[in-house]
Amino acid sequence: MENSKSLTNQYSQAAEAIKVAILQSQYEAANGVNRVQLALYYGIGKFISVKTRKGVWGTSALQSISDKLRKDLPGLRGFSATSLKKMRLFYENWIELDTNSPVVTDKSLKEDLIIEAGRKFCENQSSINSSVATDEIIGSATPITLNLITNTNFPLEDFLRVPFSHHTEIFSRVKDNEARFYYMHRTAEECLTVEQLVKLIKEDVFKHRDAIPSNFVKTIGNASLARKAVMMFKDEYLLDFINVEEIGERDIADVDERVVEQKIVENIKKFIMTFGNDFAFIGNQYHLEIHGVEHFPDLLFFNRELNAMVVVELKTGEFKASYLGQLMGYLSILDAKVKKPHENPSIGIVLCKSANKDYVEFVIQDYNKPMGVATYSTSEEMPEKLRNALPDIEELKKLL
Repeated sequence: MENSKSLTNQYSQAAEAIKVAILQSQYEAANGVNRVQLALYYGIGKFISVKTRKGVWGTSALQSISDKLRKDLPGLRGFSATSLKKMRLFYENWIELDTNSPVVTDKSLKEDLIIEAGRKFCENQSSINSSVATDEIIGSATPITLNLITNTNFPLEDFLRVPFSHHTEIFSRVKDNEARFYYMHRTAEECLTVEQLVKLIKEDVFKHRDAIPSNFVKTIGNASLARKAVMMFKDEYLLDFINVEEIGERDIADVDERVVEQKIVENIKKFIMTFGNDFAFIGNQYHLEIHGVEHFPDLLFFNRELNAMVVVELKTGEFKASYLGQLMGYLSILDAKVKKPHENPSIGIVLCKSANKDYVEFVIQDYNKPMGVATYSTSEEMPEKLRNALPDIEELKKLL
């Protein structure tokens, strides 16, 4: 009986500590900062994990705490027993982010949580650092340190931009960390709904994605940046705005690289939309010169997310290993003469008509500049059934 009363008292204290943390987090989250909510849930998850997994609390703990929270904070949503379990799983799935894990402290729950929480909450709230404050409230006498800044293998930016509801779907449905990082990135970049995210996971898009043959992982020192580069570029692009009949060329093999370049420049907005997000066009036949020798790479872009220039070299035939040497020269000059100090090393893409992916993967690894090889197709090469389903270009022009 005495033991039961003691547990009930602990649950009440736990609810009080979580309530204070919620109020503080709501204050800061009013500014729309998703990381505040994630830090709160991570901290609560740690708190609950330590107490429940170590047998300190009984099986009714989460329901008791949830009931007390609803009583003390009428209208509170998102803190049911089920939600508290999800917070515990959130922490346990990313326990490696807590530099103090596994966390077991000898100090009392009340002293560690409520007194520190009360002190912090009563101070000037607008000046509180959200991640540290939340950790101190929920964790223990030793604040939780989310080891994200120094862990270059972890996609910090994506992690903090993904809502908690999406995180729960990712960690409950996906067990491989690389796949998790992929879905985080897609969610953050495309602002996916939960339904859209679940659809991608069910379709196992990560497993079936087409990765561009490249040496990005080897040549880009920052693992998170390398991962972004791999995700940024596809292995094949449909340049459906290039119609060889329209430019008077019947044989695709006769289309000169300058003709393809010209059509891309004329349709640069479409090309950028095809290429992906955050690309800005710098120029075509961009003039480079070093030691009196001039070079003119076909297309030069800047990608904001990668914070790097991207040079695209167009080839109308099959991939040749010599193309990489040419691209390597462009990248060396760009990094030496054009790149600004705060920018990352330039990235090169060979965009050709066809390529043997295994061969590309083999020959590209010995180069020390980040490069990839992608292929493209034009509207003329679409399957006949698909081409017939599209409106005639002249009819479309009339409609516009």
